[in-house]
Amino acid sequence: MVSNCANPKCGKPLHYLREGRIFVFEVSTGGADPSGKRARRLEHFWLCGECSQTMMMERSTAGIQAVARPQRRVTQEMMVRGSAMAS
Repeated sequence: MVSNCANPKCGKPLHYLREGRIFVFEVSTGGADPSGKRARRLEHFWLCGECSQTMMMERSTAGIQAVARPQRRVTQEMMVRGSAMAS
């Protein structure tokens, strides 16, 4: 169960789902179910509202971790266009 922000530098307690963002990853449990298929489960991570503005959850060879969100070029271009239209 998710109870705190997944950003290790934050750790804000989860009180309401209306703030922040939930990330869901499918992970292997390492075993197999009775039919021989690899057993999997869903793992949930939550970033609080403040952390979700600048971070996201990502799966890498090191595991699932909070990483910096890439800068959105589209937003920057929209801001430039918007200020040019206002002039």
